[in-house]
Amino acid sequence: MHDETLDYLVVGGGPAGLQLGQLLRAAGHRYRILEGGPTPGTFFRTFPRHRKLISINKVHNGTSDPELNLRMDWNSLLSPDPELLFRRYSERYFPHADDLVRYLADFAEAFELDIAYDTRVVRIRRGDNGFTATDQHGREHRGARLVVATGVSLPNIPDIPGVESAEDYSTVSVDPQDFVDQRVLIIGKGNSALETADNLIETAAVIHVAGPHAIKMAWNSHYVGHLRAVNNNFLDTYQLKSQNALLDGHVLSIEKDQGGYRVRFSFSRADEFVKELRYDRVILCTGFRFDASPFGAGCRPELVIDDRFAALTPAYESVNVPGLYFAGTLMQQRDFKKSTGGFIHGFRYAVRALSRILDERHHDRPWPHRPVAPEPAALADAVVARVNRSSALWQQFGVLGDLLVVPPGEPARYHEEVPVEYAHGSPITRQGDYFTVTLEYGPDHDKVDPFDITVRRTAQNSVEDAFDAAYLHPVIRHHRGGELLGAHHLAENLENEWDHPEVHHAPLAEFFARALDRLPSTAGR
Repeated sequence: MHDETLDYLVVGGGPAGLQLGQLLRAAGHRYRILEGGPTPGTFFRTFPRHRKLISINKVHNGTSDPELNLRMDWNSLLSPDPELLFRRYSERYFPHADDLVRYLADFAEAFELDIAYDTRVVRIRRGDNGFTATDQHGREHRGARLVVATGVSLPNIPDIPGVESAEDYSTVSVDPQDFVDQRVLIIGKGNSALETADNLIETAAVIHVAGPHAIKMAWNSHYVGHLRAVNNNFLDTYQLKSQNALLDGHVLSIEKDQGGYRVRFSFSRADEFVKELRYDRVILCTGFRFDASPFGAGCRPELVIDDRFAALTPAYESVNVPGLYFAGTLMQQRDFKKSTGGFIHGFRYAVRALSRILDERHHDRPWPHRPVAPEPAALADAVVARVNRSSALWQQFGVLGDLLVVPPGEPARYHEEVPVEYAHGSPITRQGDYFTVTLEYGPDHDKVDPFDITVRRTAQNSVEDAFDAAYLHPVIRHHRGGELLGAHHLAENLENEWDHPEVHHAPLAEFFARALDRLPSTAGR
């Protein structure tokens, strides 16, 4: 038993747990990371099953600016060590998962993080002084606050009669020779399903990939969890008549017999026509969910999204259990299938924001800021400099934003990387007008085929059309007391360079001038 009550218990020693541990250590807090496996990043020792990460690692970007390079580095954690970058472990654009495991182990060692390995939390309870986590050996660990960074660790099993007889993505063979001349049904239409299908193209006789929803391509939706091009070779084999197919509809039942599987399927695009299909193998690739089983009745977090995630406040805290926070891929409940909160290149910044929220709430440490002269040109200078360089705003588009707070009679305060939804009710914005600065796609960016040349796009560097831009561009919004008073869109640019004096800076300065009542008040652009 560990009698000491720490400031923080962190459950999970994956990328998010390590990132938070490094930040807590740097802040001087007492913490411990409880990791069920023998090394950091246990999840990535198994997943993805075919060992190719789909988080990009673009090493050669034509710049030595470390902040800009993080825009193309989806695997590194944030750290004060400029040498501790994933690019030193692999130059592959889609790297091998084992390289990430090596990187995470070195990250933990470099910062001498307090990690208890082989410590799997089996029970969590909450008392007057915080949380107690009991591990599989019966040892108790205590913390005033608990941060769950376990990710989504359990298979998400659909409610289908007979589903227990199917094989699961987590354990099915990845050797294509085990599927020679077999008919294979893969249930699911995400990256794990298509990754599995691609692996079997050369050996399986027939592959059907089935699910009730249409496939969404990441290059169209800008959500990197949708189907990535690196996994879509199977779609060629379907459309070019190579005995494979996508089935749109619902699996009604699965029955295993001596000859294989009989599957009843309802086709949604054929008036729910039901047909029985035979297969040699049925594989579930239906994603993962959060494991809430260790939580006792008095601290069980409310679950949402088909019970796959804990429901979170804008501060990444459980909506019903005070002091229970979440880090890492579980943060995506706040931006589910909209931004990058479920992935390292997104949640590394959200975890840093969480560390600042914890400092603000529990250690009387205000959010870091720098002063800016409350003049339109100076405010525009600050914004233009940030949007042209920030990796956080680039990766966590629409979710994290910079804040410019303008208290009456005082210098403006520039706060970086604040969760936008948190900002509106936070201590940061209680005095004076404030401006949020985000990078965003247009509202209908995923409704148009980006390769259709007949579709008119907003002109590059067009001040007049900036409001209608569909591509990623900066958006500055003026708020007072939580009320939106105006918005300004910087014109989109092919090279993502929003620094033209007449096109970007001057219109933004004018917007600030109007907002600060330094010119006759007019509607924001």
